[in-house]
Amino acid sequence: MAGRASSLIGVATTTLRKTLMITSAESYKQKPAAGVGFLQFVVIIAALMAVGALGTDSMLPNLPNIGAALGVSQENKRQLIITCYMLGFGLAQIVYGPLSDRYGRKPVLLGGLSLYIAFSILAAFAPTFNALLVARVLQGIGASSTRVLPVSIVRDSYSGRDMARVMSLASMVFMGVPVLAPTLGLAVTMVAPWPYIFGVLALFAAAVFLWVLIKLPESLHPADRIPIIPARIVSAFAQAATNRTAVGYVIAQSCLFGGLLGFINSSEQIFADAFHKPALFAPVFAIAASFIAVASLVNARFVGRIGMRWMSHGALLAMICLSAVHLVIVLSGGETLVVFAIFQAATMFTFGLTSGNFSAMSMEPMGHIAGAASSVQGFFTMIVGALIGFLIGQQFNGTTEPVVIGYLLCGIAAVGGVLFAERGRLFRAQHVPGEARTA
Repeated sequence: MAGRASSLIGVATTTLRKTLMITSAESYKQKPAAGVGFLQFVVIIAALMAVGALGTDSMLPNLPNIGAALGVSQENKRQLIITCYMLGFGLAQIVYGPLSDRYGRKPVLLGGLSLYIAFSILAAFAPTFNALLVARVLQGIGASSTRVLPVSIVRDSYSGRDMARVMSLASMVFMGVPVLAPTLGLAVTMVAPWPYIFGVLALFAAAVFLWVLIKLPESLHPADRIPIIPARIVSAFAQAATNRTAVGYVIAQSCLFGGLLGFINSSEQIFADAFHKPALFAPVFAIAASFIAVASLVNARFVGRIGMRWMSHGALLAMICLSAVHLVIVLSGGETLVVFAIFQAATMFTFGLTSGNFSAMSMEPMGHIAGAASSVQGFFTMIVGALIGFLIGQQFNGTTEPVVIGYLLCGIAAVGGVLFAERGRLFRAQHVPGEARTA
């Protein structure tokens, strides 16, 4: 086992070193959308984003099997399989930005994918629960490249509402992952032991690796590459961490993501323990998650006319209202599986209207340091979101009450972030002299 793991890590390290030496000049003079076609560009971005999402959602129906196989008797402790992955996913993002600003987006992306593949295989052979958690952190480190680099690539190529449109369309395809991933994870374990799900993750990542290698042009012009100079990196991070608009929307995004992770961490237990319907977990989860994809499509269709702020601010307020009404129903004893599914689907819809727009607005002022900004924002969003989600998940008490309260509190906190970004206003940008005005 140790020899096989050492060999896999050695291969991954060698691949990363070689890919960082690539001088990706094959088509940097063109926009990525022009180089591969707009539709293919969107699908590649979505596939990259899906690599990371599959590492989370395909685990959900497998948590009981993994816990039983590795001797984990406490149900809430199994949530660490999700949380450790998300922590690794967030921690490494602070590194990928500077690397991509120096070496280009494509070689660093390929290096991260190679790490994900290697550590997915390592997780499949984990002999203990602690070993699996270590492998999950390392797998998340590789997967984090698929969060930082796609956002940077899109920002290299688009701005304003065009950027929001690309992110919404990519999110629409990407959000199909939560619909299919639990069913995929369940299907794999119906015909093979749980370690095979990690083999499926490795195969999917390998296919995306080849697609990126062959089709995706480099989006960062050589003249825009920044040497890895500590003082310059600190300066870029400081700009990303002090821009009011960026900081406010990242805070809002982190809070909403934390609420979503609170549901994801608890979802399998909700269906098994609260409603005693574990067989309905995959289909109901898929139906609810599909509303994020629907919302992303709606956003892509109308954001150009209505504007990012009207779409996302209105959706955020709607989410708070939904959560408040849902909590009243829960506390009054009226919660049922049907009621929960309806409110969860509606909440997912509002999340789909906020996520892509908040991401686009937080990156809008950061075009000159897109890689560093994406790293800082991704680091903060994932770490804070993972910790909030873990805290919510650990409150699971056999009912849906902790998840609903989590949604409500996270929504209220997100409004605080938006008000900070917009200097106390909703629905309209507060223009400051010297700053670009966005819709």
